[in-house]
Amino acid sequence: MLLSVIIILFWVLMALVVYTYLGYGLVLYTLVKLRRILNIGQRTMPPAGEAAEVTIVVPAYNEIDCLPAKLQNCLAQNYPADRLHLLFVIEGSTDGSAEWLEAQKANVPNLTMLSGTRRLGKIEAMNNAMQQVRTPLVIFTDANTTLNLEAVSRLVRKFDGPNVGAVTGEKRIQMELAEAATGSGEGLYWKYESFLKRLDAELHTIVGAAGELFAIRTALYEPVEADTLLDDFMISLRIAARGFRVEYEPEAYALERPSPSIREEQKRKVRIATGGFQSIKRLAALLNIVRYGWLSFQYVSHRVLRWAVTPFCLPLLVFVNGLIVMQLLLSDASSLMLAFWSLLLVGQVFFYGLAYVGYRNEDKQTRWKPAFVPFYFVFMNTCVLLGLVRYWQGGISGIWEKAARVTQPADSLSPTSTQHIG
Repeated sequence: MLLSVIIILFWVLMALVVYTYLGYGLVLYTLVKLRRILNIGQRTMPPAGEAAEVTIVVPAYNEIDCLPAKLQNCLAQNYPADRLHLLFVIEGSTDGSAEWLEAQKANVPNLTMLSGTRRLGKIEAMNNAMQQVRTPLVIFTDANTTLNLEAVSRLVRKFDGPNVGAVTGEKRIQMELAEAATGSGEGLYWKYESFLKRLDAELHTIVGAAGELFAIRTALYEPVEADTLLDDFMISLRIAARGFRVEYEPEAYALERPSPSIREEQKRKVRIATGGFQSIKRLAALLNIVRYGWLSFQYVSHRVLRWAVTPFCLPLLVFVNGLIVMQLLLSDASSLMLAFWSLLLVGQVFFYGLAYVGYRNEDKQTRWKPAFVPFYFVFMNTCVLLGLVRYWQGGISGIWEKAARVTQPADSLSPTSTQHIG
């Protein structure tokens, strides 16, 4: 009887893991295919009208090394210059950002700057910036990313749909051939994320914007709590909760370099995981599938399970599998049954062994994908567990120490060195 209960528990845990990382994608793909066949909810984009006025908001704390390139990148956008406004928010910066931007205003009439002596954090910077925005659309982008030249026009174009409240672009990781394993794993993970976002958008709405590049209708912006860690996620999900769709435009993208080390990447992932638990609490109403329908289904399947359930299932799977093998050894179970469960246990141990090999080689050239893919998978889920610990400890602040990134190469728009990550 005890053995049967343990076996059922194992398969429940396994089902949750498989559904989270593979099953949801298959269900999503099937639903989208059925909608296409039945011609349900097919969207047609109306003809493009006059270019809407849009403000690009760039929060930039002590980013003087990035500001010249970011300003030029914004000015180079293939969008009518008289319809494009730039707002850099540099409150608290002590590296000369204010002086440099002030000097540029003589040659850039559409440039505005918000500065001050007190460091408020990104969330407060965005809240303050939105009080200054007078255009119907606003685009948020990070100072250390490079946008493709069609980014603004492609994001704005998506708003031709009347019930579209926000549009997210795609984040892409730009790597050299000899990057660390963490960068390679990050890119592969986000390629799958990009695939899921395409399907999410076609089914109903995506569940979470890319903070590196996303746009919203200005009128839909709600001030975000000052201690919010995932501002992009909270802003976009609250818009979706009000009945608007969050669209996805993969051809509007922001290029970003990978973390230079696993330690820097861990900082970023733990913070994201901590913000995930914070968001789940604040968006608890979205768990009501009766009220929110498809949005709840997508939110739970794509986010809640990945943040709050599956990372805890993985170590339990090994433990429960070990219990089953021990119970079988102490009973009169058939050799075939013992072999089956033993192979499952060995397979799990082998997987984590590969992850350890990837960990040991994360600062070396990434030539063996079977090692760094398991490594990045285990690394992500470990960061979730660490994020829960941090969330429990409290003291969360919207101000944080930035995780470093590899220096941006000169050929930053070269598609040959990027990973599409959604």
